[in-house]
Amino acid sequence: MPEGFERGVRMGVDVGQVRVGIALTDPDCVLATPHQTLKRDTNPRKAFDVKIITRLCEERDVVTVYVGLPLSLDGAENRSTQMARDYAAALVRRLGSRGCTTAVRLVDERLSTVAGHRALWDSGISRRHHMDKVDQAAAVTFLQSAVEQGLRTGAEPGDPV
Repeated sequence: MPEGFERGVRMGVDVGQVRVGIALTDPDCVLATPHQTLKRDTNPRKAFDVKIITRLCEERDVVTVYVGLPLSLDGAENRSTQMARDYAAALVRRLGSRGCTTAVRLVDERLSTVAGHRALWDSGISRRHHMDKVDQAAAVTFLQSAVEQGLRTGAEPGDPV
């Protein structure tokens, strides 16, 4: 591992209005794999999906969570971008309340959902079965990209929350 990019499990979180896709790496960050899709709980008081992600961070000793930041193709922010920022902030609050030291960073996820659909299609999964898996596939796409960048540069990619 390059200095500045410590060994440890990384998590990718693809936030949608209905679902949240989760992907994880192995401790050496060789490969990002799909983990699960959660139903999005939009009630900020309950936020069961945020609680599940926090528990996963604790159980898997996750070093960093990368939340996908859905920018427009020209780099502009939009409603989805703000939704991802708010979600990342809620995750930071929940992790902090549990005394968990997992870092949360925002990473560019442009076209990750398109890549996720393509990967599912290429692996023989029919379009009608994509919706429950595409969020995981998108999370895998930007997580793998982020850890490759981290391994190459020796620094955690993205912006801290």
